[in-house]
Amino acid sequence: MRMTEFLASEWKPSLGCTEPAAVAWAAALAAEQGAGRVRQVRLVCDPRTYKNCYAVGLPNSGHATGILWAMALGSYLPDGSLGLRSFEGTSPASIESARLLLEQHAVHVEVDAEQTGLLVDVTVVREGGVGRAVLAKEHTHLTRLEKDGRLVGGADSTQRSLEAPSMRQAAAALSIQELMDLARTLEPEDRARLQEGVVLNLAIARHGLSLLPADFVAPAGMDSQTRLSRLVSAGVFARMSGESQTVMTLAGSGNKGITVAVPVSLWGRETGNPEGQIEEALAFACLMTSATTWHLGTLSAICGAANAAGIGIASALVLLQGGDARQVGLAVSNMVGNVAGMICDGAKIGCAMKTMTGVDAAFRSATLALAGIGIPATDGIVGKDGESSLVNLGRLAQRGMAGVDAEILRIMQDKLRRTAQSQGDVQS
Repeated sequence: MRMTEFLASEWKPSLGCTEPAAVAWAAALAAEQGAGRVRQVRLVCDPRTYKNCYAVGLPNSGHATGILWAMALGSYLPDGSLGLRSFEGTSPASIESARLLLEQHAVHVEVDAEQTGLLVDVTVVREGGVGRAVLAKEHTHLTRLEKDGRLVGGADSTQRSLEAPSMRQAAAALSIQELMDLARTLEPEDRARLQEGVVLNLAIARHGLSLLPADFVAPAGMDSQTRLSRLVSAGVFARMSGESQTVMTLAGSGNKGITVAVPVSLWGRETGNPEGQIEEALAFACLMTSATTWHLGTLSAICGAANAAGIGIASALVLLQGGDARQVGLAVSNMVGNVAGMICDGAKIGCAMKTMTGVDAAFRSATLALAGIGIPATDGIVGKDGESSLVNLGRLAQRGMAGVDAEILRIMQDKLRRTAQSQGDVQS
């Protein structure tokens, strides 16, 4: 694996939360296969995609939220080539058309409770044809594109195997030492790509401060670690609110991208590290985050921004302060023994609080690891080293918490039904 290939796969720009962006992109692709007025939009998705679209804000939408709006808007977006930046094509006309579509009750969602991986299957019925676009396993992996029932594109049309090892799987197969060594092989274009992400993610973090109380990040009397964790929180708050700023995603998540890029880059600069070392530490953080995401799953019952990105930060902080692979392993185990139980109950502004907790934990974990202190393997799910702790974390996320998502989904659907009933009572 080369860092250039890794970054091309895992360090990608996106506008808006990744799941509704994927839904909107799939709807745009499906809509392009027909012509004329949109009559109906149908989506079949996995429970975790539904969960992450449930309450999150959509950029350029006039503060619209949720999965139905993502579908309706997507069917009227003009450029399917924008991918996860599809919301860039939103206009007042598309917002109005989407609103009318929703008023006509022409937008429908079905959750496939048996789906454990990512699935976004959108069908758009237009006056002049029917289109279907299917994304599977990854947010940008188009497996099928159909026009009036005929296969016209996607991986299925080229026989490309879905089982090919992903960059996340490749990263998870390497030891911590091997990932540290790989992070030091950055080419100039890799460094430029990393810096591009830092600029984007710092911009939304600083913008997010304008949406929060003035004293949330007070420069006077606040220690650097607290300030950085709150800056991360501000960026995630802005993104989950639907602010129209592109971010650099990491391992399929903009929140992970913000959570990693902001503290690693700023802490490195504030402690006087050369920019080249900061870039290598950021690359290492990205690799560790992606490896952890492989263990958790692309979409997980466990909060990826606190756990996977938090582990990435802790690893980078150890590297920036001259630590070795053994100390990184201690930091990983400290994180696993601390924040492993934090659930993911969808993408929404509350994620801002969870990311702040993850960053705080990362600083504590790294500080203890550098002093040679780690949660021992006799404790709970912690393994004998960092790698085995990650394996155990994955077991917890993918097996032990299998029922968590189902219950979260039931809670969300109950809330929707109660909201619909109360609105019906008011209207009557």
